[in-house]
Amino acid sequence: MASIIRPSAILKQSCFKAPATRTAFYSTKAPLASSLGLRPAQVQKKDGPISSQVAAFHASAKKEILPPLPQVVHGTTNDAAPVPPPSPTHGSYHWTFERLVSAGLIPLTIAPFAGGSLNPLLDSLLCATLVVHSHIGFQSLIIDYLPQRRVPKTRALFKWGLRAATLTVAAGLYEFETNDVGLTEAIKRIWKA
Repeated sequence: MASIIRPSAILKQSCFKAPATRTAFYSTKAPLASSLGLRPAQVQKKDGPISSQVAAFHASAKKEILPPLPQVVHGTTNDAAPVPPPSPTHGSYHWTFERLVSAGLIPLTIAPFAGGSLNPLLDSLLCATLVVHSHIGFQSLIIDYLPQRRVPKTRALFKWGLRAATLTVAAGLYEFETNDVGLTEAIKRIWKA
């Protein structure tokens, strides 16, 4: 019974002592480390000397994923933040257009199937709305995850890639609508296959 209580008492004493005695917990000579069967791992520090740490608590070294951005102050610290010129096309009109396209997809996904495959106008409208909706969504991803200040060349590359992909998809859907069965008829055939 005394042997069960003893390791927990040592753990409580070593964890709540001053930091100078806490280093004894990580050494190979500490009674707790040897009684628990823990082995120290050698970790190389940046400034040279090797220190020992418990392998069970330190599985990997600390690594920074991305270096921090350079800290640059443009102007003086008392200058106001630059305000972009107001433009309704980049503000409320843009947001309203995005919501109308998203809300318009709901009836447009049902209407070509209800109207039949002989209605190419609804089919073409569905294809155009899908292309615009996809372009807006991927453009938002690029704007959110590729900041202009951090990766300007990568952002430009992705924007041009998105434009090329959007034009390719639009041309492919136009070709599929005019020279083949169309999107709704293809979906009907795949659904029944």
